Amino acid sequence: MECAATFHRDHHCSSAHEVISHHGDRIRDLVVRSLRPRLGRLEESLRRVDTSQEARQKRTSSHSIQSLQELKSQGRLTRPVLCSLHPGQELRLFCEPCDLTVCLECAATFHRDHHCSSAHEVISHHGDRIRDLVVRSLRPRLGRLEESLRRVDTSQEALQARADTLAGEIRAFARSYASAVEAHCSSLLRSLEDLRSQRRNQLHLQKAQLQQALSDVRGGVDFAERLLTCGSDAEILSAKGVTMRRLMNLESAGEVQGFPVVGVIHAKTVDPSKCTIQGEGVERGREGQRGEFTLVCRHSSGEQMGRGGDPVLVSIFKGISVMLGAVVDKGDGSYVVSYTPAEAGLYSVWVCVKAQHVQGSPFVINVKRKFKRHLGIFHCCSFCSSGGAKEARCGCTGTMPGGFQGCGHGHKGHPRKPHWSCCGSVVEASECVLHNLGSVSPRGHLRTVEL
Repeated sequence: MECAATFHRDHHCSSAHEVISHHGDRIRDLVVRSLRPRLGRLEESLRRVDTSQEARQKRTSSHSIQSLQELKSQGRLTRPVLCSLHPGQELRLFCEPCDLTVCLECAATFHRDHHCSSAHEVISHHGDRIRDLVVRSLRPRLGRLEESLRRVDTSQEALQARADTLAGEIRAFARSYASAVEAHCSSLLRSLEDLRSQRRNQLHLQKAQLQQALSDVRGGVDFAERLLTCGSDAEILSAKGVTMRRLMNLESAGEVQGFPVVGVIHAKTVDPSKCTIQGEGVERGREGQRGEFTLVCRHSSGEQMGRGGDPVLVSIFKGISVMLGAVVDKGDGSYVVSYTPAEAGLYSVWVCVKAQHVQGSPFVINVKRKFKRHLGIFHCCSFCSSGGAKEARCGCTGTMPGGFQGCGHGHKGHPRKPHWSCCGSVVEASECVLHNLGSVSPRGHLRTVEL
């Protein structure tokens, strides 16, 4: 009532009991005519949906469910490929002669005389060919390429590590070398200062001696001139003896017999490219015997160094084995290198001075086997050397009848010249080569010598 008297005093307000019947009839009519039938239709549609869902669930209860993302990642969920000539037409056929996928329109027009098959029918054949090519050829090659790439990466890492190590060694060597040069420079400067002080003292002493001699000579000359100028004849004759002795003594005073000037600093260093190797041990060697050769160190002008102390390293290689040669410093720029090969063969010899090869290095030494001395005697035949003994044998191929086991003059196989009884060699100054012994042992030849 208050609202009607205040806020709605200009409006037509009626009693709620008077207007309820009118407005209630409108709402009831809307519900009955429109909403009630629609509610029934919705309920019927919902029942149908539930029924169809139940039926569909029964039909698909045995079906497997896969994620769309998985199908897409596996390539089984793809978009249809459409023909570029006929938009909207999917490429479903495959033309064998043209080796091309086509649509129905293309097959009916451009490929009507060609044999076109369904893509689903031929995909297995062509897919197997591609799969076989991948499995048999490309997959193993892929593995080999990956392995090669890993090896390359490993090699690069090893190369980088080796380069870093060498760089560190080079820097350390450079620092050590600079320190050594600085120390050597300081040593040279100290030597120069000591030499200067020594020679300066000698020059001061010589100067004092010369000044004393000059004073003595000047005094003697002045006295003689005054005597000759101012003295009488009697005075001159009286002082003649003393004056002559004094002047004769002064004639040799102050003579300088030559002063050795020492102040040259020698800066000659060994030049490995000028160093030479000489000696018999450079060309040949003998198994188990000591071999020698001489290394002569020279500076850049080619002259021999007059001192020793240079870092000389001699390495001797045979296959993968290596031995160091013994180096003896002679103190005059020459070094005697000795080695003893353990077996015969070719040896590679490296001679280095200051870690650099000298002239002619490396070179090859042919080491021969150990010299074998003859165990027999050098005779004309076993018959003569043994005094006709039948059991005397010889290393030659000669034979004699009558039960003799050795050789004889004019008989079969005799070399017709003096030879060794142990091996049959006709050269007296030769090695013993037991190549004609057969079943005869070296012990039998010793018995031949005894006979």
